[in-house]
Amino acid sequence: MKNNRVLAFTLSEVIIVLILTSIVIGLAFTVLGLVQKQMFAIQSNYNKNLEIKKFQTALWMDFNRYLTIQYNTFEDKMVLKNEIDSISYNFSKDYIVKEADTFNIQLKTKQFYFDGDLSNSNKLDAIKFTTTKAYQSQELFIFKKNDATSYMD
Repeated sequence: MKNNRVLAFTLSEVIIVLILTSIVIGLAFTVLGLVQKQMFAIQSNYNKNLEIKKFQTALWMDFNRYLTIQYNTFEDKMVLKNEIDSISYNFSKDYIVKEADTFNIQLKTKQFYFDGDLSNSNKLDAIKFTTTKAYQSQELFIFKKNDATSYMD
């Protein structure tokens, strides 16, 4: 007598395999979502730090390029001048505009210095900016060395 039995999986075995597979796929998508959130946070943090570095570099170059630096508290505007040219930084709540450049940086505090002391006058030789918590409360300190013309007037 021949055995006509077919070797195959039972219905309950196939259902168990499908359930286990769906659980593994569900966990994989959950982990993928967490990894994507982390990567987005890292990218956002990198972009914010890059924006701050670009702003700091622009300030450093302009501070050393222009002789006179003045800040107008009424207009919330810093103007840098020399004999030939001038440039301005306009401060807003959410961004800073320098001519055609816009820096998406939120500042918490702005302090202006002349000759080592906090300055209420128009003459400046150093600035200290503190960013908001969204930008990790970073401090930027930019200064320039004064020459004799800075003390004239």
